[in-house]
Amino acid sequence: MKSETPLRPSKACPVVIRNRGAIEILAFEHPLAGLQIVKGTIEPGENSREAALRELREESGLEASEVLLDLGVWASGYEDQIWAFHLCAVEGSPESWTYRTGDDGGHDFKFFWHPLAQPPDERWHQVFQGALKYIASKLSA
Repeated sequence: MKSETPLRPSKACPVVIRNRGAIEILAFEHPLAGLQIVKGTIEPGENSREAALRELREESGLEASEVLLDLGVWASGYEDQIWAFHLCAVEGSPESWTYRTGDDGGHDFKFFWHPLAQPPDERWHQVFQGALKYIASKLSA
């Protein structure tokens, strides 16, 4: 029997949640690409946990104190990207905020909390719709 090669992630996704009667996940509105969750490329010499913490800081301005749980890897079906999801601990996040990121010459990302049980609408790119479904399945298991 042939053994499967484990998926090697190319993207890291820090998952930040809060519970306000329902589980909500940190999300943002990209000025050009719609609603998203934080994710980014794993740099050479970096593991996916390190990349998740760095991407969270670079894209949202939030500092995570630690990775609480590895939520697994997911074949996104988009440009051969394999995403690694990491549940991150963040203290005292605001209700909403705008963060100026250095991505692509600078963008203002508008952050908000999305109820995880609420199906994403057409404002979410299809790959992020799949990512939310994956995260929800891992957090409800």
